[in-house]
Amino acid sequence: MRTVFLASLRIHIRRYVAAAIAVTVAVTFAVVVGVLTSGARSGLMDGLGAPYRNADHVVSPAGWPSAELDAEAVIAFAERHGENASAIGRATLPARAGGRRLSGTTVGPITTSEGWRWQELSSGRFPARTGEAVVDVYSALAADIAVGDRVRIGEGAAATDVRVVGLVESPSPPAQASVYVTWPQLLKWRDHLHLGSVAVRGEVGQLPEGAKVLSPEAFTAERLTYVQNRVDSLSVMLLLFVGIALFVAVLVIANTFSILFAQRLRDFALLRCVGATRRQVVRSVRREAAVVGVLASLTGTLVGIGLGYGLIALISALAPTVPMGAAELPTLWLLGGFAVGLVVTMVASWLPTRRVVRVSPLAALRPDGAVDVHTATGLARLALAALLLVTGPTLLGVAMVQGSTALMLGGGGSVFAGVLLFGPVLVPRLVWITGALLGPAGRLATKNAVRNPRRTATTTASLLVGVTLTTAVLTGMATWRTSLDEQIGRDHPIDVALTSPEGPVTTDLLNQVRRTTGVERAVPVDGATARVSGLDGPIPVVTAPAAEQVARDGGVFARVEPGKIRIDSEAFDKGLSLRPGGRVTVRVGDRRAQLQVAVGTGWGPAGVVAPETLATLTDAPEPHAIWIRASPGADPAQLSGDLDELADPVGATIENGLRTWESLDRQLGIYTWSALGLLGIAVVIALIGIANTLGLSVLERAREHAMLRALGLTRRQLRRMLATEAVLLSVVAALLGTVIGVGFAWVGYETLVKRALSDATMQIPWPSLGVVVLTAALAGLLAAVLPARRAARVTPAAGLSLD
Repeated sequence: MRTVFLASLRIHIRRYVAAAIAVTVAVTFAVVVGVLTSGARSGLMDGLGAPYRNADHVVSPAGWPSAELDAEAVIAFAERHGENASAIGRATLPARAGGRRLSGTTVGPITTSEGWRWQELSSGRFPARTGEAVVDVYSALAADIAVGDRVRIGEGAAATDVRVVGLVESPSPPAQASVYVTWPQLLKWRDHLHLGSVAVRGEVGQLPEGAKVLSPEAFTAERLTYVQNRVDSLSVMLLLFVGIALFVAVLVIANTFSILFAQRLRDFALLRCVGATRRQVVRSVRREAAVVGVLASLTGTLVGIGLGYGLIALISALAPTVPMGAAELPTLWLLGGFAVGLVVTMVASWLPTRRVVRVSPLAALRPDGAVDVHTATGLARLALAALLLVTGPTLLGVAMVQGSTALMLGGGGSVFAGVLLFGPVLVPRLVWITGALLGPAGRLATKNAVRNPRRTATTTASLLVGVTLTTAVLTGMATWRTSLDEQIGRDHPIDVALTSPEGPVTTDLLNQVRRTTGVERAVPVDGATARVSGLDGPIPVVTAPAAEQVARDGGVFARVEPGKIRIDSEAFDKGLSLRPGGRVTVRVGDRRAQLQVAVGTGWGPAGVVAPETLATLTDAPEPHAIWIRASPGADPAQLSGDLDELADPVGATIENGLRTWESLDRQLGIYTWSALGLLGIAVVIALIGIANTLGLSVLERAREHAMLRALGLTRRQLRRMLATEAVLLSVVAALLGTVIGVGFAWVGYETLVKRALSDATMQIPWPSLGVVVLTAALAGLLAAVLPARRAARVTPAAGLSLD
């Protein structure tokens, strides 16, 4: 049988190339998932997790975000660990530079140890001693601070002058500060200090009261998950694409080997007739499959590495603001991808071989008929399909109720497997319906396409997988991104708020703001200067009926009920004594009102009230704030700096929400581009799959085509018939995949998105889905070009003599 084994590899090399391609692309997909995931996690650590990337552990509050660590306990813990710990936090302090008051200044620590330093130097140098500081480049641009300037931080006896020795970029939004000083310098303001975490190298030892320990990766995931309302999108996306990679691998490889061994049915029958036993035939086939599996899996692993790193480089080039990191070589993914390719190849070759060797040699020498629903095999397929189509929706329903990702994937796989098993019944009928629209010209192609239902279903399977995946991911991404943008818009409704706490803003200032580059729209906000019990100084109390013109949440935050006042909880010190639901006294001149407190974020140090409430406090409201909507693509730092130059002469403050929006958008961009990269690979696999199965299908039908040629069909007509047939199959697969994909996206929306973003609404990107269907039709046409040309070149006499 060794001679037979070597002869089979040599004779059927072209067919085995098709099988090897199927294995290679499946392994490539699995490896690319690993490389892109590694790059995404690295990017998150380079950004959000930058302060912890050289740590072994992170100490943080056990009840975060509702609990905080005691600052003195954290300071003692950090001092106890010395150079092996770096505390992360900041203090909000008054500051002045060049005689000008700086608004919203936060002061954070910067270590003198290079291993702990996470800020990125833009110009100058890092501080080396007490009295030196670096300033965040955004804050420096907004306040017109340069290297060499002096900044006075604090007030009274705690006031200290520091010299700016450098400008830095701060890649981690939660740890960002306006000014960074050395740790001993920062401890002079320990009464104002809020420390949220400590990065630790080595043993952690005794923890501060109410603290917990996480790995840097787990801590970063916890923070990012909180931003997305407690949904770990990266893990969900990873699990989704791992399932897809395995499913695509099994499907494409099994389909290819099914066609391959169906074509060799007569070969196996002849071997049985000349004395080969069933065991010998099976052993020979397994050897062939093992050779194909090893070589193709090795090739897929190498190609996947190159393609994965190439995609990371491409994403970095196409989207420079997306912080994709340098991916480490994912050893487990490489071994797993290789193992999957080899195991699936062996299983995929074993199943059709068992069916072949069970057929008697004489029966196998006769033409093989398609699986009919009236045969035992056909009835078994339909029964299994019915079982899966009942079980799958049940699992999906439970997943939507319980929010279970595992059940969602299991149910989706069951539904899709049921559709594929039901394919020999469903797909030919859909092809008949679609072909009827082509008229007489497509009648022959339609009849030819549906003559062998199992072959028709197998040919469309890979493209059906690709289109379903593409539709589900595009719809899911559109829904998730739109809903997340709305969520961020509710948290940061105003891009830039210019607020004057004491005097009104003038019409001239409003006009200057509107003429500033990067400002799309600006509206004045009427109010009056008021004293609010629980706040140290006066603040503007404003009403904003026109907020919907500039707010990213449509002005919802500014619609306050009479008798209430809404305060921006992030615009004041952590010591803010106002609590939601509490009552405060608001005084404007001699008028007073008892108002109930509501809180929000994103518009600066001003209280928002209803127009009726403001009317009870003053008869002559004046503009005390200007709320600004930035133009798309506006530079947050440049815009903030330009507006600060206008605000400073009148004593107004600037609240820059656009920077927070941009920071979050960069982190979310990692998910978007990672998903697009994986989706691109999946689409390529689907296109290769349909080209592969079409090529094998044409090869299998060489005698049919020769018969048609002998009956008078020209080469051009043959090519046209095969092209029409391919387009029919592609369009049917695309339409069916679109319907299933939208259904899967809806399940994902109900299971994941609505739980993360309660106000989310499902978005179906119809233009994108239309492009997918057109692309699928074009892909089918292109996939048929080479097989059709090959079939047309074979003469009728030569074709009829083929086995």
